[in-house]
Amino acid sequence: MKFAVSLLACLIISYISPAYAEHELTVSYLYNQSSLQLKGVQTSDGYQFKTLSHKTTKQPIEIVTLDWPPYISQQLCNKGWAFQLAIAVLTSQGYDVNIRFLPWSRAVLATEQGKVDILFPEYFIEESAPSDFVTDVPRHELLALSRPLPGGNIVFMKRKETKNHYNGHLDSIKDLRIGVVRGYQNFPEFDALVDSGKLSVLEANSDLHLMKLLIGKRVDLVIGDPKVLRHTVAHSQMPQVTKNKILNNIEEVQPELQYNPLFFAVSKNRKNWSVLLNSINQGLHQMTRSGEINRIIKQGSQCH
Repeated sequence: MKFAVSLLACLIISYISPAYAEHELTVSYLYNQSSLQLKGVQTSDGYQFKTLSHKTTKQPIEIVTLDWPPYISQQLCNKGWAFQLAIAVLTSQGYDVNIRFLPWSRAVLATEQGKVDILFPEYFIEESAPSDFVTDVPRHELLALSRPLPGGNIVFMKRKETKNHYNGHLDSIKDLRIGVVRGYQNFPEFDALVDSGKLSVLEANSDLHLMKLLIGKRVDLVIGDPKVLRHTVAHSQMPQVTKNKILNNIEEVQPELQYNPLFFAVSKNRKNWSVLLNSINQGLHQMTRSGEINRIIKQGSQCH
């Protein structure tokens, strides 16, 4: 059953009691002029949320995501705007939601294999992009993308002490070693050169690992969203002196590479995936028209 949804105001994620701070998370928003709440139960690596409808016959949706602040993270006080949006969109469409945090490569693998329903957030997938896990199969045959959401810029970052070799053409950095996060899509031209072996890359397990490779001089450049890279360092468990060393000695390379919107990526190896995709798009359309998406993003990771 599809719901006529009007998400008109605040979606607030907050811990409702110190006694339950590690076990329960409350999502509040307005639905058809009514103030409603969803209580998420914490699992070992994420949360479970029940839909507002007690009559739903839909199967619970399994989402996998990653720690990717400031968009989404277990360490953010309300898990970030992308987390809030995912729960709002899916529960508003009548789905129960189980959302888990995994390393990105494992999250991609689970979704492409059909072990879960949704990978979120994801970048645009080019038709030529190959799967890292399924031989001779392009990723777009495994994953279907939703309507786009606001995202962020992709840039190269370097140590301040080094010369900027990038002139806007990837040929200018063909002799450099570039750090990438395993399983990330960045932008089509770059990804194609990496897949063909024409650029030398070193894979990191995470954004924080990527920045350690850069400051440790194991790579000449790294590629990613600068908001994510800086936030990851600034809010890591490293000593403050180490954080300062990294943040004070890195800089973005100009020109920027590309602006990347974000998407829900639905596994085509799950039953009724097209119905799920249509429901997500319906929710996103309604929230865009009401201005709720912009409000959620503007609120960011603020706690109330």
